[in-house]
Amino acid sequence: MSGAAEAHRSGFVSIVGRPNAGKSTLVNRIVGSKVAITSSRPQTTRRVIRGILTRDDAQLVLVDTPGFHRPRTLLGERLNDQVREAWASVDAIAFCLPADQAIGPGDRFIAGEINGRTPIVAVVTKADAVSKQVCAERLADVAALGEELGITWASVVPVSSATGSNIDVLIDELVSLLPAGPVLYPDGEVTDEPMEIAVAELIREAALEGVQDELPHSIAVVIEEMGLREDRPADRPLTDIHANLFVERDSQKAIVIGKGGARLKQVGSRARAGIEQLIGTPVYLAIHVKVAKDWQKDPKHLRRLGF
Repeated sequence: MSGAAEAHRSGFVSIVGRPNAGKSTLVNRIVGSKVAITSSRPQTTRRVIRGILTRDDAQLVLVDTPGFHRPRTLLGERLNDQVREAWASVDAIAFCLPADQAIGPGDRFIAGEINGRTPIVAVVTKADAVSKQVCAERLADVAALGEELGITWASVVPVSSATGSNIDVLIDELVSLLPAGPVLYPDGEVTDEPMEIAVAELIREAALEGVQDELPHSIAVVIEEMGLREDRPADRPLTDIHANLFVERDSQKAIVIGKGGARLKQVGSRARAGIEQLIGTPVYLAIHVKVAKDWQKDPKHLRRLGF
């Protein structure tokens, strides 16, 4: 291997933490492009998503995972299984702890689960949301958590995904933990997620805005059909997308659709803007709302919905 090849680092870092710890927002900020949907709702992320940062000296592949939690449904159990699989196959772990929340039982549970696996960087997220004093207190709490559980953090880095503060410092820390290796993905790729999955996630993200507390977990989206319309001239392409949005009860279907279809129209407009930006053509988007009763607990429904 040449000296130049030895100098290049590449590998995988799993981004972990409890639900709503700022994991997906952090991935998007590091990659510099939206590869994971975000929401104020816990458990927004339902799949392992890889975000790719390519530099001259390194390729850092971030593995964004669903929030690890004590599951109440079969879906929750399967999401936790995805997270554990991701932990087992990475070169380092970035453990996200939000600065605006005290360290709790969920954080201790995750810290215990990841202890001893690979080097762990403790990332104090949302540092912009608190005063410098509170941020300093949280850093001390993280140090104490490591002592309590016998974890030696590779480093502890406070960051703000909103402002970009310390993001470059974090990237350098993560790259330093990667082994020497070649480029793993072509330059310019920011994710390896299939386009249809990415489109379905943008629709789900739009549907999550402004809904009631019990509804977010009940929403799932599947793309039934997607492709360029055949009768269009080359300089005026149009992509047709037909999506099914599943909920668990008829009452939830009524909420998603809204009075006279007004809410579903808003969801479609919001999603279409994001999809057009993603795929680079105008989009005709048709969303059909369907009921799959208690799909989060039904193995057959879960398979059909890709879990």
